Amino acid sequence: MKGALRLILYVLVGGYVTVMLAMFTFQRNLQYFPRDSGLTPAILGLRGVEEITIRTGDGENIVAWFAAAKPDQPTILFFQGNGGDLADRHQRMRYYQSQGFGALFVSYRGYGKSSGSMSERGLINDAVASHAWLVAKGIAPESIVVVGESLGTGVAVQLAAQRPVAAVALEAPYAAAVDVAARHYWWLPVRLLMKDTFRSRDFIGKLKIPLLVQHGDRDGIIPVDQGRVLYAAANEPKELVILPGEGHDVIFSEAVWQREVAFFRQHLQPSNAPQ
Repeated sequence: MKGALRLILYVLVGGYVTVMLAMFTFQRNLQYFPRDSGLTPAILGLRGVEEITIRTGDGENIVAWFAAAKPDQPTILFFQGNGGDLADRHQRMRYYQSQGFGALFVSYRGYGKSSGSMSERGLINDAVASHAWLVAKGIAPESIVVVGESLGTGVAVQLAAQRPVAAVALEAPYAAAVDVAARHYWWLPVRLLMKDTFRSRDFIGKLKIPLLVQHGDRDGIIPVDQGRVLYAAANEPKELVILPGEGHDVIFSEAVWQREVAFFRQHLQPSNAPQ
């Protein structure tokens, strides 16, 4: 009997270790879900949007969609969530354009037509290169505002902590991606295994610019308490909007985008974004 129990224990432990090693090895397949639909702005009917390529500091070619702002309007630097590609966000681009805002939508390395493979450091490099591209194009930092959705909120926060921008809006953000993963995979030592932890809580205090946080209170992917924790650690001026009865997909709602546009217009200097 003792031998049988020992064998069962060995099998269970061996199975757990095997699963743990597999999760460690393939963890980025569980964190990033890139897609290349092949759709272009023209195919999607977007006018005034060009597909451009940005060279990053570490040698990758990042594809992005750019629309110029109308006179005296800001430009949104947008970072998507972990799933799909820019084509899935074409309605968002169209809305920003309808408000006269410019926009640069970044396709991370490994997403869409961009070269390279995903990692936290890589995505931050993509963000820094995209910001530099806007500045080189003659768009002043005080006219650049940053929007991040879901995974992209971590990219947005780290960029704003490193480079000058006018304001930031976060949709369904996390205090740290590793905190979210630890909740979903409670049976694994996630904090020891996770490579791309996106600890926004370590960077948010560096922001001295207007911040808007929007989060659905029924978000089952990134729980609303994550947004609350990040917001609490941020400096003023800041605004928190909890969306009752809404889940994670609320980030695709035009009402969320409308609130961002109003927030940016409220906080930017009149010379940058007149009412």
